[in-house]
Amino acid sequence: MILYCAHNTPRLQYIIDFFSKELFDVPIRITSDRAEFAAAAGPRIDYSATPDKDAFSIRPAALLFESGITPQSITCFLHNGRKAFFPTEGDIPFDIFSAAFYLLSRYEEYLPHTLDSYGRFAHTNSLAWRENFLDLPLVNYWLQDLRGALARKYPGLIFRFPAFKFVPTYDIDSAYAFLHKSWFRNLGGAIRSLVKGQVKAVLQRIAILRGKQQDPFDAYEWLDSLHLYCRLRPYYFFLVAAKQKGVDKNIPTSSRAFQELIAYHGNGHRLGIHPSWQSGDDEKSLREEIEWLEIVSGQTITRSRQHYIRFALPQTYRRLLAHGIGQEFSMGYGSINGFRASVASSYYWYDLDKEQATKLRIFPFCFMDANSFFEQGYDAAQARQELMRYYHHVRKVNGLMVTIWHNNFLGTDPKFAGWREAYKIFLTEEIYWDR
Repeated sequence: MILYCAHNTPRLQYIIDFFSKELFDVPIRITSDRAEFAAAAGPRIDYSATPDKDAFSIRPAALLFESGITPQSITCFLHNGRKAFFPTEGDIPFDIFSAAFYLLSRYEEYLPHTLDSYGRFAHTNSLAWRENFLDLPLVNYWLQDLRGALARKYPGLIFRFPAFKFVPTYDIDSAYAFLHKSWFRNLGGAIRSLVKGQVKAVLQRIAILRGKQQDPFDAYEWLDSLHLYCRLRPYYFFLVAAKQKGVDKNIPTSSRAFQELIAYHGNGHRLGIHPSWQSGDDEKSLREEIEWLEIVSGQTITRSRQHYIRFALPQTYRRLLAHGIGQEFSMGYGSINGFRASVASSYYWYDLDKEQATKLRIFPFCFMDANSFFEQGYDAAQARQELMRYYHHVRKVNGLMVTIWHNNFLGTDPKFAGWREAYKIFLTEEIYWDR
């Protein structure tokens, strides 16, 4: 496949590389030589304002040939029953390359915007939220539309058809509810329970600390059995802040039991750093957290997901790259579920300020239990229905489905009754058989 455009740019090369990976086994070659393009045998895409009448035509908008970051005038319309923007003429009625670049690069997050209560890009700023396609992997649907249009133009064209893939991931923000915490934290928790008249909770805490009951956040053996049954390879992201402060409330890193838990998971699972809230303001803390996790786990840490999904572009991703992170799992919202970048595929981050593709590979998630429970107010049954909606969309496009769960949701805490069962049903009755 050859593509003609008047001149190549880093933005165009980046998005064509993405489309090549998703559609073909052989990369799309870009040329700015009109004679070479006219003489080429086989399928051709003309990405210009004056297209070759015999080639497949996609008329360009201006975005991929601009430099700098400026507000874009975007009006959405329906194409094949789904939203599209940057309308032009051609065999596809919009500039699919520019539209996909706008969403994948998170262009809107570089523009002036309001922050949510945690200082993050608020999902209500996003085009996907305003135009009601946050729950869709829209870019993947566009890829299917392009595949169909190209197949009609070139019936002999051979495409790559990726398989649906499910990736379970877990954030260990608080490894245990009661065990291995300081006597001060346990005493404070017991006093709070007594003040609220929760005598049963105090008795439970005492029983767990005496080894008579299992800690309600201890879901690790249960998860191992579930993964083994469903033949899944999970990712675990550990919060390892040196200080228990603010929202960084995991077990102290000095705890032998915490270190043993990490070493156990490092021996048989893929681990990543869950950079603390504190490390977002202190680069030294980020470096120390990664180094500590590497020593304890016995793994080289190249994966990351931000605690509370706290990140800002481009600063956070640049820092992670500088510290050896190659795979990043934070692309989603910490305030609502859905497809933040409107895609269900992994892809490389484009640094819009520097106008260059990077080696940081993004693995977007579409569902997090904490969003369903705390932000959307769902119970376990509603959360399972939400999971199924995302599953059906990602399955239709043979995409990548990444979910986030926390061990406290999957243990025996009465606060999260039913969530463990809902997740087990989803894995054993849907994912297990989808192979």
